[in-house]
Amino acid sequence: MANPHLTPLLEAVERLESAWADAGNAAEFTRTQLIEAHSAMGLVQRRLDGIHAELAATIARESRPELGAASLAKEQGFRTPATMIAATTGGSTGDAARLVKVGEATAPRANLIGETLPPRYPHVQRAIGEGALSAAAAASIVTLLDRARLKVGIERIGEAERLLVDRAAGLSLDDVRKLVVHAEAWLDPDGVAPREDEARSRRSLTMFERDGSLHLTLQTDVASGAPVKAAIQAYVTATFQARAHVLDPEAPDADRRSVAMLQADALAEICAHVSGCDNGGLPVSGATVVVRVGLDDLTAGTGFATVDGVDEPVSISACRRMAAGGGVIPAVLGGAGEILEWGREKRLFTRAQRLALVERDGGCVMCGLPPQLTRAHHLRWWQRDTGPTDLDNGVLLCESCHHRIHDNDWEIRIEGCGFTARVWLIPPPTVDPHRRPRLGGRARYDIAA
Repeated sequence: MANPHLTPLLEAVERLESAWADAGNAAEFTRTQLIEAHSAMGLVQRRLDGIHAELAATIARESRPELGAASLAKEQGFRTPATMIAATTGGSTGDAARLVKVGEATAPRANLIGETLPPRYPHVQRAIGEGALSAAAAASIVTLLDRARLKVGIERIGEAERLLVDRAAGLSLDDVRKLVVHAEAWLDPDGVAPREDEARSRRSLTMFERDGSLHLTLQTDVASGAPVKAAIQAYVTATFQARAHVLDPEAPDADRRSVAMLQADALAEICAHVSGCDNGGLPVSGATVVVRVGLDDLTAGTGFATVDGVDEPVSISACRRMAAGGGVIPAVLGGAGEILEWGREKRLFTRAQRLALVERDGGCVMCGLPPQLTRAHHLRWWQRDTGPTDLDNGVLLCESCHHRIHDNDWEIRIEGCGFTARVWLIPPPTVDPHRRPRLGGRARYDIAA
């Protein structure tokens, strides 16, 4: 009889076995089988992570320094529990240390008189046990909560834990990390400026030549780097738009540069343009940096601001410095703004409307590409469906996701009005038979939404 503690894992394995059916290998799958097997595999991995984290924490407890030579890891010939775990899994010691961190954060505890206490982070424990959260995502959340515990109250930490776990379900690790960045600013807005000062104190640009190449390594705070990123992305976007109009993309002289190559060329051309100052129409004129800040925060000088296309928040002082520079648009939320509803008087979205869409969507609502790489699209087509050019009928999509929406029968619904509305992506039955809505756009990462 199976151990009840392992039942969720065994159920996930049975689901994988059912999806696999009689196929000899994955190459023999139908697309339906492939999707089901892939989903089951993810569930197996996440539930296995939960059990592995529990084992890792126990190994760490049995290898604590005060045991000396009796430490389990040392008895097995390893210096630390992380090296012991890594040797068994074939992973890195960093991965092993994260497993230990998650296991310790979700393990039951006892007080000084031996009474059982709940784990430090019960919501994380539930999610990783159910297979809703991977160990890596859980470690990212736990790391933030541990760091913030000394600065904010336990109730606030509990609220943040619940929100993070709920929002992280179904997200990739990269998206969870974005979510955590937003959550840290929400939890500790007063900590944004010190972190920013620290990043600025580490700014550097190193250059050296080797093997016929110039090597550049730039590190700077996000406020200083935002115009650099925006200008390079504008160049790349303009190049891709030009490619779309090429009659023969297979021609010998067709532009086949990778994104990395285009970014390098963008930096070189921008610097050459500045050196010559010839106003030669370099395709970065559309590079706009939008800094968003609440009116109350701006007035009081507290809180933080965000820069579209950049994950890290910036302080109010940095926001004010940026707003004094050219090519930066401060979007003050809660203050008076331009008229954004144009009905059917205009077919194309205006600059003001696009800025409002950027405020609401944050970039491509489906894949999250930054605003510079998106276009505003009508949900109800302007000509075919007589759809108005209004915020409630507009959405930001990159070119790839725009085709994906139309070609694969996804639906987009907007809940609410104006730039505080939420965008929901409705998958077709071929992707999800239940057609469960998925939150899109900026709200996906906004912990306070």
